[in-house]
Amino acid sequence: MKEAGARSTTRLGDRIFSGLSKGSGIALLVIMAAIAVFLAIRAGIAIAADEGNFLTTFEWDANADPPRFGIAVLLFGTVVSSVIAMVLAVPVAVGIALFISHYAPRRLATPLAYVVDLLAAVPSIVYGLWGALYLVPRMTGPFQWLDDVLGWTGVFAYDGTPARSLMTVGLLLAVMILPIITSVTREVFLQTPKANQEAALALGATRWEVIRMTVLPFGRSGVISASMLGLGRALGETMAVATVLSPSFLINASLLESGGGTFAQNIASQFKEAGSMGRDALIASGLVLFLLTLLVNGAARLIIARRKEYSGANA
Repeated sequence: MKEAGARSTTRLGDRIFSGLSKGSGIALLVIMAAIAVFLAIRAGIAIAADEGNFLTTFEWDANADPPRFGIAVLLFGTVVSSVIAMVLAVPVAVGIALFISHYAPRRLATPLAYVVDLLAAVPSIVYGLWGALYLVPRMTGPFQWLDDVLGWTGVFAYDGTPARSLMTVGLLLAVMILPIITSVTREVFLQTPKANQEAALALGATRWEVIRMTVLPFGRSGVISASMLGLGRALGETMAVATVLSPSFLINASLLESGGGTFAQNIASQFKEAGSMGRDALIASGLVLFLLTLLVNGAARLIIARRKEYSGANA
């Protein structure tokens, strides 16, 4: 038996698979490190030549002599639009996932799940065209209603301009990330142990109580992971945002006013006309987006690690 066990651990296929797995992991780390070094070097060149404050300047004139640019507006627009998208998308995605996994009859759940998965594959430019041609013209009424009800706060004041604002971008991003969050969350909910659900039912729990006591605690880490996956797409979305947003380097007090910008949108719109210094400045903004994404993923990993007892595996 020992000889058979020893031979099984030294099979050629096992050694090849182990080597490929380790090699892939090392290659990924090397690629990430190379990207970080490249971005840092080019960003350092741009920041050293910048006549403004890279973090606080409300201007982007990287092709001027001397160059003057900053990321304050881009950082604000990226974070705010992504937060709006998450606030709108996550509750709806969890509700849809629960409906498909625990409420809908099988003949409805299967095609509905297929449609949700199909929406996740729609290209960004299609969402962008839909947002520009359909969503923007129809947001005037809702924005006017928000102004009537909450305009006194200043955050939801509306001046009647075309609805190419951060709020519209956030709504569009919510639609885009909704299928991704829903798909992953649905699969996590479906992995909830049947024994736990049946035990809760045997104790007299209602369907909602079963979901609250077994499904949601079990799937909490999965919901966080799905949300972070959606947030990653929202932070880096380019073409859809560039199609809908009316860019300007101003931070408006109201989310409904036209203007603003995001890192990805600014890179896409400025890169074609950028000179050598302009490209380095865009790379510097890309480095900030890179670091922001790493921070978000790291924070999500910490949250999942603290709650891994709710999942069926060590996250």
